[in-house]
Amino acid sequence: MAEKKGTAVALSEESTGVPYGELIRDYEPPEGSSWRFGRPDYASVNKLYFQHRTMAHQEGSLEALVQKLVKNWQVESLHISDVHKWKTMDTAKFKLAVNGGCPCNAQFLSDVGHYSLLVGETVDFSASSVSHDGSRKIFGDAFPEGFAWEILEVYSGPPNVLFKWRHFGKYSGTYVDKAGNKHKGSGEMLNVVGMCLAKVNERLAIETLDVYYNPEDMTRPLTSTLADASQRPLPVEEADPKVGVGGCKADGKCTLM
Repeated sequence: MAEKKGTAVALSEESTGVPYGELIRDYEPPEGSSWRFGRPDYASVNKLYFQHRTMAHQEGSLEALVQKLVKNWQVESLHISDVHKWKTMDTAKFKLAVNGGCPCNAQFLSDVGHYSLLVGETVDFSASSVSHDGSRKIFGDAFPEGFAWEILEVYSGPPNVLFKWRHFGKYSGTYVDKAGNKHKGSGEMLNVVGMCLAKVNERLAIETLDVYYNPEDMTRPLTSTLADASQRPLPVEEADPKVGVGGCKADGKCTLM
């Protein structure tokens, strides 16, 4: 379906999960909004999700509710660039922090993107040296079938929702590290597990997200095989972050982003 100027077309049924008998995301773009990269297509990542998920939550359960809430947030914060159109969050209050780092606001999330914000500075990836589109391409090229996400457990309900999550995908593409070295995946499944504490209001709009996990679990497995044997692996000691995860400066000073 063609997208009219200034109007984001609704997600396809394939993107919502309906062909698999489950509605796992039901995000409806606000009137007057537009997709950042064109209408997102979740068909491939949904196939990966349903084939390799470890939990099948009962419809109407707290786990299913929270999972859909987060998936809708992912759609909006990644694919709708205008934060004034965001509705899955209370943008006036929204803050996101990673591993206890300095919090960022909605605009910073929109400008920087998920990967740069959540991965930050590691041995093999530098958020400060890539754009929103650049980080999306780096990880999209590494996981051509998509990088799926699921809720494992929910420990408390609204307004303070504590849950355990899993990100997973087949590393069948090519990953380019921050030194420019290319690494070729062999199709193995990468699993990243973490925790999150989300505060929501009475409308279930997200006010804060505190994410906890090890970013090295995301990047180190991607650099096990160099595509070009003449290239040199990046030593651990060369990870000299200018900016820490969540926006914290290397000097320890905390600045709201």
